[in-house]
Amino acid sequence: MKKIVFCIIVTCMALTFQPLQSKAAANAASSSTSVSKPAEAIEAKALLKRLNEINMMDKSTLNSAEKKNLRMEVLTIKHRLNSVGGGVYLSAGAIIIIILLLIILL
Repeated sequence: MKKIVFCIIVTCMALTFQPLQSKAAANAASSSTSVSKPAEAIEAKALLKRLNEINMMDKSTLNSAEKKNLRMEVLTIKHRLNSVGGGVYLSAGAIIIIILLLIILL
């Protein structure tokens, strides 16, 4: 049991002290992402506006083909919103460490 705990602690320490990127590289990367965010925000607002327009439509007068086209448009808008929104991505190593820490602490 002591060897397992020791191995886990050594692994966590090894993963904790990884070399960090230089500050200059971080500044260059942050400036390029800040330029694209307003464009993405404008696109997201336009997509949300179109979704609201579709939801406010009177769909009882539409035939089945038009309803199908609207459903397809809503699906594509939702997929584009998910891609614009981005997200938090965790690597497999980070997930394993989180699980191990939860097991050890609980």
